[in-house]
Amino acid sequence: MPVALRYVGSRLLAAVLVVWGAATCAFLVLQLVPGDPVDAVVGGNTLVDAEQREEIRHRYGLDDPLLVQYLSYLGRLAAGDLGDSYRLQQPVSAVLAEQLTPTVELALYATVLSIVLSVAVTVLTSGRARWPRRLAEFLELVVVSTPSFWFGIMLLTVFSFRLGWFPVSDSGDPGSLVLPVLTMALPIAAVLTQVMRDGLLTALEQPFALTARARGLKEHTVRSRHALRHAALPALTLAGWFTGTLLGGAVVVESVFARSGIGRVALDAVTGRDLPVVQGVVTLSAVAFVAMGAVVEALYAVADPRLRRRTGVAAA
Repeated sequence: MPVALRYVGSRLLAAVLVVWGAATCAFLVLQLVPGDPVDAVVGGNTLVDAEQREEIRHRYGLDDPLLVQYLSYLGRLAAGDLGDSYRLQQPVSAVLAEQLTPTVELALYATVLSIVLSVAVTVLTSGRARWPRRLAEFLELVVVSTPSFWFGIMLLTVFSFRLGWFPVSDSGDPGSLVLPVLTMALPIAAVLTQVMRDGLLTALEQPFALTARARGLKEHTVRSRHALRHAALPALTLAGWFTGTLLGGAVVVESVFARSGIGRVALDAVTGRDLPVVQGVVTLSAVAFVAMGAVVEALYAVADPRLRRRTGVAAA
């Protein structure tokens, strides 16, 4: 039990440090962005005089010293208060909650599709004839090297504008999810496939695979029930990391496909210098990374008994 408690405590401390570091970086970087945050509050209202601008600055604490602003920001963050949007005059938490569902839906579908594709391609190309593997490796390299915005535009051009198979933008139709999900999933699947293929080929040469064959197990059973599990461990870490990045990557995809979500909110907040919203998005992204890290570690413990013994989770 003490080992497990120390492990959980260290994980919680690491999670707090990650969120604190991300929030601090966001605060400091946004201080360097040119422009006056008061402009985001008043919008295009030219009737606001200098005295009113000073009142607004005082209301939001923008006239306080930088250290005071930072400590106040951390205090609100610790209490779960992300502040109020300058432009929308709403709590940032409400703004993010309203737009979170479309982005989470997109990210989950992309994650599932990328894992399914990577496993399927790995099993079909590992240890097979050279030309299918070479073709798969070439296509993976092309997909990984292609910028996501260009890839999304190409998918739109072919499958929406020319063939008319899918809606151009978010119309509420399930078909409108297909192209955005593909745009996000294919680059991830390409990287995961490369990692899993190398891991599978290495695992098939390990003593446990030779022992399984000596026991009379068929080759496809050795691959699917034994070697693939070992090959999936490194890919599992990458999958968790990629899933955490999908929240930020949604900025490009949601812009290309005119979808609502956290990405569009973040882009509008950056261009409008809505600092509380930007900080809220960064903090939310950090929490997503921490949550995915916890999920990956739990899956690792399930897949690898050695980790359970080392962390003491099994004893707990």
